[in-house]
Amino acid sequence: MSVDFDAVIIGAGFGGMYMLHRLRQKGFTAHVFEAGKGVGGTWYWNRYPGARCDVESVQYSYQFSPELEQEWEWSERYATQPEILRYANHVADRFDLRRDMTFETRITKAVFDEAANLWRVEMDKGDKVAARFVITAMGCLSSPNTPKIPGLEDFKGPTYHTGNWPHEGVDFTGKTVGVIGTGSSAIQSIPIMAEQAKHLTVFQRTANYTVPAHNKPLDPAYVKQIKAIYPEMRRRAKTKPAGIDFTINTASAVETPEAERNREFQARWDYGGLGFMASFGDLLLNDDSNKLAADFVRAKVHEVVKDPKTAEALVPKNIIGCKRLCVDTGYWATFNRPDVTLVDISDEPIERITATGLRAKGQDYAFDCLVLATGFDAMTGALLKVDFRGRGGVTLKEKWNEGPKTYLGLTVVGFPNLFMITGPGSPSVLTNMLPSIEQHVDFIADCLEAVRAKGKTVIEPEPQAQEAWVGHVGQVSNITLRSTCSSWYVGANIPGKPRVFMPYIGGLPAYIQACETVVKNGYEGFALA
Repeated sequence: MSVDFDAVIIGAGFGGMYMLHRLRQKGFTAHVFEAGKGVGGTWYWNRYPGARCDVESVQYSYQFSPELEQEWEWSERYATQPEILRYANHVADRFDLRRDMTFETRITKAVFDEAANLWRVEMDKGDKVAARFVITAMGCLSSPNTPKIPGLEDFKGPTYHTGNWPHEGVDFTGKTVGVIGTGSSAIQSIPIMAEQAKHLTVFQRTANYTVPAHNKPLDPAYVKQIKAIYPEMRRRAKTKPAGIDFTINTASAVETPEAERNREFQARWDYGGLGFMASFGDLLLNDDSNKLAADFVRAKVHEVVKDPKTAEALVPKNIIGCKRLCVDTGYWATFNRPDVTLVDISDEPIERITATGLRAKGQDYAFDCLVLATGFDAMTGALLKVDFRGRGGVTLKEKWNEGPKTYLGLTVVGFPNLFMITGPGSPSVLTNMLPSIEQHVDFIADCLEAVRAKGKTVIEPEPQAQEAWVGHVGQVSNITLRSTCSSWYVGANIPGKPRVFMPYIGGLPAYIQACETVVKNGYEGFALA
């Protein structure tokens, strides 16, 4: 069977677009297949009200092209979904990417042909192609989780999921709306929906930590200043664990005098954003330090929310940093509105969905529309929806029956020539995704070039290398407090999903160093044939 492409790329988000660009540069034939009608990935699908990035826009952007950096103008400190999507389309146009993309096409199956050393790829419309390599760029948060609540199909009104929002938008004016979930998408959308709706009822299982965005239009003078120092800012960002250029205070919270400690917390709070977790160096390492940060945020809830009972329900009970910190605009204040009701279901799950609403805690609630802000089957969900079959016909689902195992978050034993951008076992969701994506794409592109230069056609991780990396990922995660709590990082939101801490928590600099060592040692841990 002839080879149609050197590489098939699955997904036209930021990973897939840059992967196509890099492979073109190196003289490979590559083609992107995308389920949606356009580019953008996460930012194509997630169009819920208030959707915006939690990394400052000047840092949530590509850095591979100085020209692109200089010509693009961000309008706000934290970019909205529409603006990020415009950026993605600008990139696709600027680098003429669409001519090697097929849209509205979902890859359903990919089988490695051991005799021919290539992948046979099948699509939902019956098309088939053959490629030497398959590269997944489907995103870590791209498989919406719809909870199995009894009676969900019985509800007579429209049901929306924040992860797959109607592109034409939704007008909630004059409507009574029920929202299930209080994670990141809910925290962003609830203030907007409350402004429109006649009444909003929010059903909360787990209260989440959130910090203010203090979003604002970007001052042209500030943008000019940033553009002048972009190379230096990008360099500094790569030295920070999260790949974001903010100042990290290495002091211990518990060892810092109370007045000084509170000044630091307040300064971070007043600045806003994810940098709050960099207030002190041991917030995720020391229980007592973590509690000090958590108590500071908990007190803020009571300062904002007027009703003591509602405030207490909104106070998170777990460690701060258990889940990715949320960044909001007016979330807690929304619960001061007379037309917003919070229903705490932490001790009793929703009994069932009814034709007119739902029943919880022995009470019936009626509404016109239902919004599921119930998150994603993170990191592995999208990958396991494709029927990947490696050596001996073994499926990826079978291979990961006890949790995902990868080498560097990039490759899997038994699946030759299959690469994953920001797969499990890489920093991915614990970082600024853009530099993590670019680092992975550059690694993969260089790797394919090295395989070609050696006159080889197959590359696969060695079992001992994969086991060593999996062991390292697990060992590092156990050092932090994040391993002690339930979150989507360990798949706790998906019934039956193996409980494994999926991302690499060692930080972006340590991960980059590990990858560079692998390359320096002649792609150590990989077997070529």
